[in-house]
Amino acid sequence: MKLSAILKNRTGKPFSVTPGTSITAVVHLLAEKRIGAVLVLDGQDNLVGILSERDIVRSLAKSDVATLTMTAGDLMTPKPTTTSPDASVADAMEIMSDGRFRHLPVMEGGRLVGLVSIGDVVKARIDQQEHEVDSLRAYVVGAHA
Repeated sequence: MKLSAILKNRTGKPFSVTPGTSITAVVHLLAEKRIGAVLVLDGQDNLVGILSERDIVRSLAKSDVATLTMTAGDLMTPKPTTTSPDASVADAMEIMSDGRFRHLPVMEGGRLVGLVSIGDVVKARIDQQEHEVDSLRAYVVGAHA
């Protein structure tokens, strides 16, 4: 299964902020939307970074309340790893596991087309395996009938 299959059922763009967005505003967005990360886009909708809950928590541990005076640009991971819609679910899982991150921007022709989470790819992989099991069961039952 390709990432394009996960993204085709999505409406709207992934949640994003600009580098100048305050961390307080990012925290409110993450909580309100119940998401774990936001993309950081410049004024022309170019991907310049990604900012996750983990980034904020790590900064809080290091800088305490000073974190709340920072911006998305201060804490984001610049130039995040990306992939294409043609990448397989297994490839995305490997990229995220190897990089130890949970969110993967999807780009096509230099343009952002979506964002997948580890939850998205795990669910897709489970669905794929269930389909394979059902197909094998049908084959075995059909072979014995």
